[in-house]
Amino acid sequence: HVQLVESGGGSVQAGGSLRLSCVASGSTASRACMGWFRQAPGKEREEVARMTTSGGIKHYADSVKGRFTISPDSAENRWYLQMNSLKPEDTATYYCASSFRTCGLVTQSTWYWGQGTQVTVS
Repeated sequence: HVQLVESGGGSVQAGGSLRLSCVASGSTASRACMGWFRQAPGKEREEVARMTTSGGIKHYADSVKGRFTISPDSAENRWYLQMNSLKPEDTATYYCASSFRTCGLVTQSTWYWGQGTQVTVS
């Protein structure tokens, strides 16, 4: 059974920083690819970043490149999203996700999802 739990959300002023954490249960195989998504009110869920298990390969949405960093923890069941230079348009519910599939093969239906954590930038 795979369970993901996010933490670290909150309210911050524009230009500030937050670090989101995700802790996962279940087999290591369920974390072949790990990522972060977000969904703003009235908008579809969008991918923010993804990485391979070791963090060796990372991909970012254009809107967050240079500001956000996804990284693994030394504990293989935890990863982070460091968010710097936050903007009001980053306001959303952020979800961590993991998949048994490698990052090149993962699809929307093959992600496991956390419950989400709210980030508000004013």
